[in-house]
Amino acid sequence: MTTLSQAGELGLLSELERRGLIAGVEHDAARVGADLVVTQDALVEGVHFRLDWIAWHELGFRAAAVNLSDLAASGATPEGLLVTLAVPRTTAVDDVVAFYEGIAETGVRVIGGDTTAASEVLVSVTALGRSPRVPGRDGARPGDVLVVTGPLGAAGAAFRRRQYVRPPLRLDEGRRLAAAAHALMDVSDGLAVDLAHIARRSGVRCVVELAQVPLAGGALLDDVGFGEDFELLAATAHADGFPVIGRVEAGEGVALLLDGEPYELGGWQHFGEAGP
Repeated sequence: MTTLSQAGELGLLSELERRGLIAGVEHDAARVGADLVVTQDALVEGVHFRLDWIAWHELGFRAAAVNLSDLAASGATPEGLLVTLAVPRTTAVDDVVAFYEGIAETGVRVIGGDTTAASEVLVSVTALGRSPRVPGRDGARPGDVLVVTGPLGAAGAAFRRRQYVRPPLRLDEGRRLAAAAHALMDVSDGLAVDLAHIARRSGVRCVVELAQVPLAGGALLDDVGFGEDFELLAATAHADGFPVIGRVEAGEGVALLLDGEPYELGGWQHFGEAGP
């Protein structure tokens, strides 16, 4: 019997697709009808966050922002959030209020959801938006350049200090890139892992020169493999002012180079060992 830790997220999704149980999961968000875009993400205490490292207010902002990042990667304008919050019965009302105040700081309103009791904190957010064009992950072409919307590695650097940083909101940049990019997604699982999504879905080879990757202040190169930066990554014909970190070639897979030599980066594995 194959376990989830052996199959990994990609293996699980491939098996579900093969059996016809899921469809259209190759992008950051689901497109419904002409322009409606829907995405959902969950944060689990002890897996994605620790309450001794993050305040309730910041947890609320983070829960909303990681979903809005998927809308940004779809070129979407947000219309609202559905929020489910499961917490222990001993949780202070002021903490829950602070959580929702953090969500409100994103500028996107909560329009529904649920609250329930649980032994640990679990947050599930569904974000809805509209986009006239969703590039997805499967359109990268040889000759494209690979660009990002900002510096990487901040989340990894903060985690080494037992802290979290606020995810950036790249909604404007997402709409700008979505107008012309051939492939577009956010950097949530680490640069190498997310590049592999584009390479696999598009049937191309992604080559990155790591010396060209902009690093956040205090970040080391290996922090780029941590994930949770939530900058956008695009394959596009023209850089349009965004930092160029590599190129798309004919072939398959991902090549990470440092001064021309191969370099390995780790990445987040959803069914690996738990740890926020």
